[in-house]
Amino acid sequence: MGINNISVVGAGQMGSGIAQVAALAGCRVLLHDTDDARISAAMDSIGRSLMIGAAKGRYSPEEAATALARLVPGGGLSAAADADLVIEAATENMAVKKGIFAALDGICGEGTILASNTSSLSLTELASATERPEQVIGMHFMNPVPVMKLVEIIRGLRTSEETYAEAAGLAARMGKTPLEVRDFPGFVSNRILMPMINEAVYAVYEGVAKAETVDDVMRLGMNHPMGPLALADLIGLDTCLAIMETLHEGFGDSKYRPCPLLRSYVHAGWLGRKSGRGFYAYGGGEGS
Repeated sequence: MGINNISVVGAGQMGSGIAQVAALAGCRVLLHDTDDARISAAMDSIGRSLMIGAAKGRYSPEEAATALARLVPGGGLSAAADADLVIEAATENMAVKKGIFAALDGICGEGTILASNTSSLSLTELASATERPEQVIGMHFMNPVPVMKLVEIIRGLRTSEETYAEAAGLAARMGKTPLEVRDFPGFVSNRILMPMINEAVYAVYEGVAKAETVDDVMRLGMNHPMGPLALADLIGLDTCLAIMETLHEGFGDSKYRPCPLLRSYVHAGWLGRKSGRGFYAYGGGEGS
């Protein structure tokens, strides 16, 4: 089929990163969001990121400018009608994502592949919202998208071989390493990562150590480039909680029970970097 026109639904941190690497890979990219201000902010952020990448020698300034010219701020989902592939990067909520997939199914052409950047939700269930389950697949990029090499490629129960080959081929064109995983809660990455983060939160909750100490133990003792609580702040504590709830519900095992402190921080609006406070303070606020 060949993928040249991509629509990205969701102009947050993940969506803007996916749009950037797709444009660098030679694709025309429409970036959609329900919030026009978020689209504008994403376009500015992508422009800065491309210039930084060029300054670091990852590609030429000309390639950066050409990639930026391939990006088009989209309006409603109807603009995705001519896309070869749509990547949904909305909030980690099954009802929201199914609504988007159902709408796209009625808008897009028969050959369009519908992909989700979900980090934990069932692709088989997402596909059930469409009349094209064979053309639904997961493409779980890692954060930050322009830097991290992995893309988990997740097949739903009815995903076709052709759809898998197209998605994996696109990821490779983007300079990523596509790895196939099965459709289980959290897939591989978050099934392993999120319980570690959750346990780090429990260590703070139970008074074992302060957040800084927990992170330093993992950085200095386990050679992690970033401590689990700093990483949770980067990911977003609301996202971490949503994934832990998916794991807990999906497996029915108490070992995936979200820490009460994690839930409390989310209820307080302390979501990490994006809100200015999580386990650490950002922008001059008070730390934990």
